[in-house]
Amino acid sequence: MQLTTESILSLHELEIQKDKKHYIIKDLVTHEFYEMPVVCVDAIELINNGFSLGDIEHLLKEKYPNEEVDLLDFGQQLLDLDLVDMVDGTKVSVEKARIHEDLGLTWISPKIGKIFFNRFTRFFYPLLLLVNIMLFISHTDLFPRYQDLFVFDTMMFNILLYAGISMVLIFIHESGHILAIRSFNLPTQLQIGNRLFFVVLETDLTQAWSLSSKDRNLLFLAGIYFDSALLFIVLILKMANPLSSGMMDGIIGLITFDIVIRIIYQCCIYMKTDLYYVFENSTGNYNLMESGIEFIKGLFAKKQIEQKNKVTIFYSFLFLVGILLTFTMFGFYYIPQLVYMMSSVLPGFSESVSTLQFWDAAVFCAQFLILILLLFYSLSKKYGNRKKYRTIYSGEENNI
Repeated sequence: MQLTTESILSLHELEIQKDKKHYIIKDLVTHEFYEMPVVCVDAIELINNGFSLGDIEHLLKEKYPNEEVDLLDFGQQLLDLDLVDMVDGTKVSVEKARIHEDLGLTWISPKIGKIFFNRFTRFFYPLLLLVNIMLFISHTDLFPRYQDLFVFDTMMFNILLYAGISMVLIFIHESGHILAIRSFNLPTQLQIGNRLFFVVLETDLTQAWSLSSKDRNLLFLAGIYFDSALLFIVLILKMANPLSSGMMDGIIGLITFDIVIRIIYQCCIYMKTDLYYVFENSTGNYNLMESGIEFIKGLFAKKQIEQKNKVTIFYSFLFLVGILLTFTMFGFYYIPQLVYMMSSVLPGFSESVSTLQFWDAAVFCAQFLILILLLFYSLSKKYGNRKKYRTIYSGEENNI
């Protein structure tokens, strides 16, 4: 649809709230969120008051003489984002893919969420996380080893046990996010995603953008808080050793291993983990990953790079630290585990089909194949979907 300076737009019903630096705009029709600077918000208010694009541009150039104001371009962006209901009285058709689909899990009562997330627990969970760190410092033998993965002599049993425990622990982690967002009476849903080449479950926290920055951080940290609470329990069991069973000791060690590795992995914020969103949300600098990668590329290319703010530079440092941390985990855990599994399992293919060793190798390879297929599924879903949260400006300037 061609816009002119005489065009008058009618927008969807929007909800506007102030954020740290700019404003969060919620489309009440599609239930999507956008970040916009104040000049864009002023333009929206003038659009809602019935002014033409040309008149709005004239008014905004007077109010913001140092800004580059182009209302035709801004109007086209609003059209592209499906925020426009009518142009000059003509209804605008919205792409079917952009129609909002209701989120679920509303059957979980907000009262249940508030049992786990309230004014008291906001202080309790961080304290518990600190206690766990102190336990590891004072009892270094509690820290997991790569051998903790191997509870049984048969590898397929180890993988099945680890897969089962891992799925339960992931569900507990995601339950933290779900109960936290339900404590604010907001809908959500679970979906399959990936971080690097790890298949994960993800809780849709899109509706968190309707909350304050402080409350959003609670939602982002809720999964880690649940992990920390469970970790405290298993560490106490590990130290008290109330059960002399070797099997139970192995399971407790495996649970400790899984939780600790996933908490460390949360610090690898180059993969947009929960802690990445906390950092991004706390600073009010969104799209940090994109700007950080651009900054790092400029450093390694030895090119003249645009001046970046201190937050972007600090994030770039954390980005590189996260990559180093990932390689460290590979060196201490994943590679030794893989070498041990391959050396233990693959010789089984040389045995008779009737032996346990052969089927151990066959089942192990099948399990590995299923993991690869889940990874490809999550990648295809990730890159096939559009982003639900976008900014409509770029760079350090506020352009419309």
